[in-house]
Amino acid sequence: MSRSRTAGVLTVAVLVIVSTPLVWLLGSPDAGQLVGASVQAATGVAALVWALFQRASDDSGSARRSRDQNVAVATGRARAEGGAIASTGVRRPARAPGGSARAERTGDAVARGEGSRASTGVDFGE
Repeated sequence: MSRSRTAGVLTVAVLVIVSTPLVWLLGSPDAGQLVGASVQAATGVAALVWALFQRASDDSGSARRSRDQNVAVATGRARAEGGAIASTGVRRPARAPGGSARAERTGDAVARGEGSRASTGVDFGE
């Protein structure tokens, strides 16, 4: 979950925990309102705890995502003809989001014919 969404859930949870049950309890509640206030407060606390756990897992996930890699190791042969593209490494769009790419011990890539392309490493293509 994104940080802004987590912050939104946290804000809503705090508001749910505090607002309506507080209003009900200040206005001399009957039995139904006490039960409703208790259920609403419990729901708010559960949402708050859930959001905090989501935030903790997102923090570790973002650290993991920043290390994400595309890796090609010990690949085979590739051949492109008639305008095709052959790649034995990693092909990523030029505007791909972050992360890294690595190619090691890639196989042969052969391109034959007009418009054909071959790559054996990291190709930040179109």
